[in-house]
Amino acid sequence: MQAAATATKGAATRDSIIERAYQMVRREGFEGLSIGTVASSVGMSKSGVFAHFGSREDLQIAVLDAAAQRFTENVFLPAIRERRGLPRLEAIGRRWMKWLRSEQGGCPMVSAAIEYDDRPGPIRDRVIVYQTRLRKELARAISMAVETGELKADTDPAQLAFEIFGVELVMHHDWRLFGFDEASERAERALDRLLASYKS
Repeated sequence: MQAAATATKGAATRDSIIERAYQMVRREGFEGLSIGTVASSVGMSKSGVFAHFGSREDLQIAVLDAAAQRFTENVFLPAIRERRGLPRLEAIGRRWMKWLRSEQGGCPMVSAAIEYDDRPGPIRDRVIVYQTRLRKELARAISMAVETGELKADTDPAQLAFEIFGVELVMHHDWRLFGFDEASERAERALDRLLASYKS
């Protein structure tokens, strides 16, 4: 019983560290993250944080994993409750926009892609894994909309996934500079026009 309680406490402490690091990354990016600042913010020693994460890189990867999990829970899982086809694809796009708003300091995955796109290593590799998975899931939703006859039969799912991804990225860029309301309004119009151009 004591071992189980200790393990549970250890998992809770680890989750608390990740959550604090996650919030820091949203504001300052991955390069601004350090074991020292995280330890100070959660009231622990550096060695205490190192007991859960052997290096800053391990902590950064844990934050990436948390970002991917939250994106899945907030975007894809609710969207798959919609009818397969265009309603599901539209739900992914709009929930993605809503997700960006909830990440008020910025999406950690986008931050990591910007900071590590030309820096080979485990963090870049993990970003590629998640970005590839996202594109594949988006392309799968597009393929379903083709199968239901709602999108043109000659639609290239990978190409449309690329274009939807572009709308979401420019929204992320613009809302950080010009405010969410204008960015989201333009992004929604862009998504509507884009999908309309592919409708059968």
